[in-house]
Amino acid sequence: MKVIDLINSNEKTAFSFEILPPLKGTGIEKLYQTIDTLREFDPKYINITTHRSEYVYKDLGNGLFQRNRLRRRPGTVAVAAAIQNKYNITMVPHILCSGFTREETEYVLLDLQFLGITDLLVLRGDKAKHESSFIPVGNGYHHAVELQEQINNFNKGIFVDGSEMKVTNTPFSYGVACYPEKHEEAPNMDTDIYWLKKKMEMGAEYAVTQLFYDNRKYFDFVERARQAGVTIPIIPGIKPFKKLSQLSMIPKTFKVDLPEELTQEVLKCNTDAEAQQVGIEWCVQQCKELIAHGVPSLHFYSVGATDSIKEVAKQIY
Repeated sequence: MKVIDLINSNEKTAFSFEILPPLKGTGIEKLYQTIDTLREFDPKYINITTHRSEYVYKDLGNGLFQRNRLRRRPGTVAVAAAIQNKYNITMVPHILCSGFTREETEYVLLDLQFLGITDLLVLRGDKAKHESSFIPVGNGYHHAVELQEQINNFNKGIFVDGSEMKVTNTPFSYGVACYPEKHEEAPNMDTDIYWLKKKMEMGAEYAVTQLFYDNRKYFDFVERARQAGVTIPIIPGIKPFKKLSQLSMIPKTFKVDLPEELTQEVLKCNTDAEAQQVGIEWCVQQCKELIAHGVPSLHFYSVGATDSIKEVAKQIY
């Protein structure tokens, strides 16, 4: 069953979460532990991120450096298949423009289809750490809508080079990302919503938001999107606040604001444990308000926050 059908067929607000593939050279057991911890809340699907390669420089001595291309978190396709096989939970791998050529994307789609994984989250992805602005790799894409077009053509049985597939299988369905506080590169919110509508028109069945801590910004964003003609479900992306250092890290990394009330409560804390409890309480109230407003699903970002998410989920599911 497709993600959109899993969401729409659920009588209550659906639960889902996102995980990262293991670091290169480590095992999958920690991911299994995360899933085992959150499985009791009946996740309808699990997202798994994809990570681009980065250039690293090895010091050869005598002032010489060797540039190597390294992917620190490979294995998205294999891990998605392992989890889906072990738990019989729908897996949703991320498909990126960032770091991938068109041919590399095609190979990923072929592998996923062979494995029976046909739900995707389609994203442009982040720029490389050494880049001041986003630059595609090779003939890769600048925008998610271009990547959507390739996936749509794949669904029609057309390869990147224009040749036709001899056999077509179950088509891919997919969601996309959106930003209640605006994508950092968008000149304004209207432009950001314009591109969300384009993604919908290209075939996106739902959108998942960047994490946020102020529900008013989510509600305002949804209202503006609806006024602009966006009709697909807009799923809130949630991550409980957890550590004192996140007061500066979250705004810097994710380009989102922390509400004054939350900030003041965290500033009263002396330890990360106290800050975590504040974050759990804030998240519970945030989720209860979202559920009361009829959101179709809550999507949790689990990295570094599995224990907090469990405490939140206990109180809202």
